[in-house]
Amino acid sequence: MNKIKIISGIIAVMILTITLYSCTAQRAAASKKSGAQLWGENCIRCHNIPSPGDYNDVDWETIGLHMRIRANLTEEEIVKIVEFMKTVN
Repeated sequence: MNKIKIISGIIAVMILTITLYSCTAQRAAASKKSGAQLWGENCIRCHNIPSPGDYNDVDWETIGLHMRIRANLTEEEIVKIVEFMKTVN
């Protein structure tokens, strides 16, 4: 019975470690991407990609705040996306 608890504990720790490492690796890879890449990868997941000219700079800031929560993006990612949208506007 004790061996089963020990083995289960070890497996749980291994799964947690692998999960945390993969999340960190994905975020590190995302930080190297441009705003254009992040925009293309994230926006199309849920809806048609809006034209940059559809909104002004203030609108993009507001949309960025909203989509950071909805799309689970980091501050760095949303800043890059919003800056990209402003430059192509």
